[in-house]
Amino acid sequence: MLLNEVRIVLVNTSHTGNIGSAARAMKTMGIDKLYLVDPVNQIDSHASALAAGATDVLGNAVVVDTLAEAIGDCSLVIGTSARSRTLSWPMVEPRECGEKLINEAANGPVALVFGRENSGLTNEELQMCHYHVCIPANPEYSSLNLAMAVQTLCYETRMAFLQQQDKPAVEDDTVYPSSQQQELFYEHLQKTLEKTGFIIKQHPGMVMTKLRRLFNRARPEEMELNILRGMLTSVDKLEKQLNKSESDK
Repeated sequence: MLLNEVRIVLVNTSHTGNIGSAARAMKTMGIDKLYLVDPVNQIDSHASALAAGATDVLGNAVVVDTLAEAIGDCSLVIGTSARSRTLSWPMVEPRECGEKLINEAANGPVALVFGRENSGLTNEELQMCHYHVCIPANPEYSSLNLAMAVQTLCYETRMAFLQQQDKPAVEDDTVYPSSQQQELFYEHLQKTLEKTGFIIKQHPGMVMTKLRRLFNRARPEEMELNILRGMLTSVDKLEKQLNKSESDK
């Protein structure tokens, strides 16, 4: 089932009760894959009490140290953001968020990432996401706790899943790279641009952030990303040959 490929990722959650409440919100919408990134406290009896019957979701939760570990094999990652950022990122509405998750879940794991209760996700964490989603709450009182946010977006995901059941199956053989593959590409790109002098290592500025935004918006397929890495490798080889020629003089 497509919902089995949807992964809810909670980053650095402070209160175990919020983890339990989030697990309950997930289970009511038929989603049971919970990943915890560096939680402040481990799951305890308070979490189990607030899970209210969703203790199986808690018991199967995967605890990892970094967000990269939690989303490494995901081809689509959507991060929740409640505040404006210095550099805008592709945004989706909650309904579109659910549709994108379900559409791509047909090809493998996808992730919906929630940040810390008091400060959300860092800019670096948000840059690891393809899209950002913001719940359009009352601007005069937009305070949503973690479980409420999880419930709202899991509901939209379930609605997208139910709507898809009524539609004829459409085959889509598009294969997107995993988050880990993308990160390896960004590392390769940065190293190559540093070698050519396009990026000054001591003063990198916003170049890589803007390039991340560009490629996340373009969403290259796995084969296209391989072509891009091949291009970078050809530049690396040429740069190495030029350096060797200079040293041989």
